[in-house]
Amino acid sequence: MKKRLFILALCLVMVVSLLAGCGGDKSTTENQGEDTETASGSVYWLNFKPESDEVLQQVAQMYTEKTGVPVKVVTAASGTYSQTLTSEMDKSAPPTLFNIGNMEGVKTWSDYALDLNGTAIANELNTDAYNLYDENGKLCSIGYCYECYGIIVNPDLLEQAGYSLDDIKNFDGLKAVAEDIHARAGELGFDAFTSNDMDPSSSWRYTGHMINLEYYYDQEGTTWTECPATISGNYVDNFRNLYDLCVENSLVARSELATGGHDAENEFKTGKAVFFVQGSWEWSAVSESVPNATMIPYYCGVEGEEKAGLNCGTENCWAINAKASEADQQATMDFMVWCVTDPEASRMLVDTFGVMPYKSAAESTNGFLAVANEYASDGCYVMNWATNFQPNVDAYREVFVSALNQYNADPTDANWETVRTAIVDGWATQYQAVNG
Repeated sequence: MKKRLFILALCLVMVVSLLAGCGGDKSTTENQGEDTETASGSVYWLNFKPESDEVLQQVAQMYTEKTGVPVKVVTAASGTYSQTLTSEMDKSAPPTLFNIGNMEGVKTWSDYALDLNGTAIANELNTDAYNLYDENGKLCSIGYCYECYGIIVNPDLLEQAGYSLDDIKNFDGLKAVAEDIHARAGELGFDAFTSNDMDPSSSWRYTGHMINLEYYYDQEGTTWTECPATISGNYVDNFRNLYDLCVENSLVARSELATGGHDAENEFKTGKAVFFVQGSWEWSAVSESVPNATMIPYYCGVEGEEKAGLNCGTENCWAINAKASEADQQATMDFMVWCVTDPEASRMLVDTFGVMPYKSAAESTNGFLAVANEYASDGCYVMNWATNFQPNVDAYREVFVSALNQYNADPTDANWETVRTAIVDGWATQYQAVNG
């Protein structure tokens, strides 16, 4: 009798042990290493920033190794994000993490955006300045970095040409310096501006960035909170001032810009030009070759521009796919939180993004963002990213680029009017196309 009781007791212990083992498969397996978790759900990040692809692939691999959660990063080619996102969303396994960077994107993708109000990632933010809401107050996307853009300068080449930054405080100063350097390019061994291509990998620097000076001043001291139905075009000629200066005093003739094929970044890094129309995301790429590279505003002949600062804002905003499974949504949320709180991961991301607006993220080491802060500290006005309101953005910029190509081929006043029409009338046309 005692033997039977012992056998029954032993069987009961074995059953309990087996049940406990089965339950353990559903939770963190603590005995297999403190960073290892059982994978639940997966992450697919459709990346908006081609220049950060290498780092993002490394970060994704790190997270998978630590947690077991699969993270796939796919990077859209420069200038193709909208088309790529539309294509990927139609697939059976669409992105769980994607970019909604402006109010037009909110209108297009709001139904696909999980409301991030009160979520774990939103609670990590240190500012609400870069968040995008729909008309019902849903937090569709949150900034994961902010940036600045203007004209990057090599101070050493500037000095070799006999100038300093003190000589450039407005458009007249910039024009005098650039035209003199271009005239002496053969003697100096470098030119004023790098190439200014109009192919899709480069044209956004002008139709998506430099044109911001027209929109910014068009706000007439206010700040747009929604896309206006029309713009005045009062500062289109100021855009022409700066654009012409860039393409007429460059390594590459304006007649050769339409097809692209030039490498402006490399031209700057190798000391072939003093000025490079670009943004803070170039810091890690150019600072090794030009460690004291700095940035100046878009001087364009506007009254009082001596107090202009840099263009600061973002189109880099995370959204979680509301149509993904709950497991994938949670996996994506966990990954995002890890990105902005893990010291090693956030250090890597900040070094490629420039800065991340999160409480626990690593501090920025981006020199161009430091310059932006210096301008602001000196009482200069910040030029907000009014380009984020461009209506039907791809169609709008396509017509804009076509007009610039026509103007570059034959830079007459008549062809400039075609550019003006693309900017001003094109805005109204595309607004109507979107809003009816």
